Amino acid sequence: MLEGMQVVSDMECKETMKDEAEEAVTLVRIRRVREFVEGKDPSSKEVDDPTIRRVLRACNLDIEQASAMIPNQIAQNNIFLQGSDKNGCPIAVILGYRHFQNSLKEFKLTFPHFFRNLHTITFPMAQKKYDESSKSKIYGLDKICAKIPLGQEKFIAIGDLEGWGYSNSDLQGYLGALSILQDYYPERLGKMYIVHAPLIFMRVWKIVYPFIDNKTKKKIVFVENKMLKSTLLEEIDASQLPKIYGGKLPLVPV
Repeated sequence: MLEGMQVVSDMECKETMKDEAEEAVTLVRIRRVREFVEGKDPSSKEVDDPTIRRVLRACNLDIEQASAMIPNQIAQNNIFLQGSDKNGCPIAVILGYRHFQNSLKEFKLTFPHFFRNLHTITFPMAQKKYDESSKSKIYGLDKICAKIPLGQEKFIAIGDLEGWGYSNSDLQGYLGALSILQDYYPERLGKMYIVHAPLIFMRVWKIVYPFIDNKTKKKIVFVENKMLKSTLLEEIDASQLPKIYGGKLPLVPV
């Protein structure tokens, strides 16, 4: 009997040692993924270790695949809602540096219910015309429009391009979002402020601009950095302005 107990104890000890060894390997991989992604994008620091662990598991502990998916994890939270302008229109903040061309895979992992229940989208015809990469944009617009109060029809958008670079450049995505906005959400956009726009963005803007209808063009305002807060305060009360622009409200992901 004592011999049998010894065998069980040895087995448990080996299992414990195995688990500890696997955990040690996982921790090393987490550290390597973090070092890699933070070197490319400092904003990755906000992604915690449990998230990296989850992404590693999804990638079968493949460091390269996991490192490629972390930016998509950040991209989930590239649209925020907080506050309203002086007319009561909700304010959406879009952080351009968090958008990447391959963000669909992680979006589908995070919001699987969205793809299972496509009939809940405000404009079902959009599902038939656009591919799946555009459905994440429809999701975001639906969430924004759901915040528009009774008596109002529009929302205000702040497109923040601070930190934007070529890795964020997605012409197909931009044109798809523009087409969805104009075709299926007409007259929903009240005004869009584009802030912190780098010079390299203007090359992309020159390509996108001809596809914007004339009414929408009049709603887009490029704001100089030195005029940022004063320009926003013309339409938005300080109590409703996001903290990142000198206001008091934190950003809340859609």
